[in-house]
Amino acid sequence: MSQNDYSERYQQTSTHLFDFGLYNVYDNNIINLSVGAPGPDLLANCCEIFNEATKHRMSLELASKSTLFQYGPAIGRFDIRDSFAKYLTEEYKEKVYGEDIIITTGATQGLHLILSTLIDFSGVIFVDEVTYMIALSAMSQFTTMKIVTVPLTKNGIDIEALRKLTAQYRFESKTKMFWGMYYTIPVFHNPTGLLYSEELCKQLVTLSRKNDFLIACDDVYNTLYYGMDSPPKRLYAYDDRNDADYKGHVISNGSFSKILSPGARVGWMECPSRCARLFDESGIMRSGGATNNYTSGIVASLIELGLAKKHLDMSRNKYKERMAIACKVLRENLPKNCTFIEPEGGFFIWVTFPADVVAADLNRFCMEKYKVVAIAGDTFSSDGKFKNCLRITIGFHNEENLANGLEKLCKAYGEFVAN
Repeated sequence: MSQNDYSERYQQTSTHLFDFGLYNVYDNNIINLSVGAPGPDLLANCCEIFNEATKHRMSLELASKSTLFQYGPAIGRFDIRDSFAKYLTEEYKEKVYGEDIIITTGATQGLHLILSTLIDFSGVIFVDEVTYMIALSAMSQFTTMKIVTVPLTKNGIDIEALRKLTAQYRFESKTKMFWGMYYTIPVFHNPTGLLYSEELCKQLVTLSRKNDFLIACDDVYNTLYYGMDSPPKRLYAYDDRNDADYKGHVISNGSFSKILSPGARVGWMECPSRCARLFDESGIMRSGGATNNYTSGIVASLIELGLAKKHLDMSRNKYKERMAIACKVLRENLPKNCTFIEPEGGFFIWVTFPADVVAADLNRFCMEKYKVVAIAGDTFSSDGKFKNCLRITIGFHNEENLANGLEKLCKAYGEFVAN
C-alpha cells in the first residue's frame, strides 16, 4: 500500500488512535500487551454515566447563562477546578486546593505547556534512563533544549547522579522561570512500575530548591494502587508551602484518561501559585479560553453525582485483579534468569531478560508465531539502551485474554532462546 493510499484509508476508516498500527489493541487476531489504556469492558460504563452527568450539567446551564458553552477562563472555571480539587482531596487523602488546579486536555498537553511556558528554550530536561516514550517524543520537539538521562535505582532516580548533573548544567535563565526541569513518574513509574521512596522524594524536593530546577511529575497512576490501603504521597505534597524556603518547585500533572475516559480529554495540573499565574497569562491559554470548558463541566458533574468515584473504584478493582493475574503467570512461567518488579499499582510490568536477549527480536518472534506483542525496552530510552527488557501492560484486556497472552509470551520466550 502506498503512503497516499494508507493516508486516505486511515482518514476514512480510523475510529481510534490505535487503528492500523503496531499498537492496535482492538485487533482480535492479536493479543496486544503494549497499550496503556482502559479496555472496552470499562469504557462501556462511560456511556451511561456520561449521559447522566450531561443531563445534570445541562439542567444547571439552563438555570444560569449557559456559560459552559462560552469561552472559559484561561485555566478553567473556578467552580470546576474546585470540584476537581475536592475529588482529588478525597482520592489522595491529602488536601488539594482549587486555586492550584489548572485544567488541561491531559498530561501530555500539561507537559507541553510546562515546556513552552516555564522552561528556558536553551534549557536542560533531565529524564530517567527509561521513561514514557511519548513524553520523550514531545520533549524532542523542543529542539533547542538538551535531554540528559539519569540512572535509576531500585528506589527511583539516582539522587547523587542528579545532584551532580543539575550542578553541572545549571545556568541563570534570563527569559523563563526555570533553567531546567526533571521529568519523572514517581508513583508506579512508566515503564518500570517503580514507586519512589519517601526519603528519595524528600531529597528530590531539597535538591530542586537548592539548584532551582522544576520537577514535573507525570501523576496519572497515583489513584491506581493495589497493594496498599491508601495512595502513596505524591511528590508535590513534599514541596510543603509551609516551609521557610518554599517557592514552588514541583508540578503534579494528572489526567482522567486512565481513571475515567481517554476520549474525554480532561486533565489537570496541580501547580505552585507562581507557575499558575504564568499559565493564566499564557497567550495560548487565553486565546483558547480554557482548553475544554464544556467537557470539564461534564466531568465536574460526574464528580458531584458520585459517578466518577464509582467508576474509579470499579476500574481500580479490575486493574488490581489483572495485575495479580499477570504477575502470577509470569512468576510461574518465566525462567529464573528473567526478572520483573511486581508493582503495587499502575499499568505496567517491566521484564528484564538475560543481557544477550534482544527484546525487539523476541517481540517479532512472539508476533509471528503466537500473535502476542508488547513493547521492547529500548523504546523507552533516549539512549537506545535496555534492549533486553520488555514492558507489559495490564490495563486493556480482560483477565482471560491477559492470562492467555502472557502464557503465550512465556512459551514463545522459551522457544526463542532455545533456537
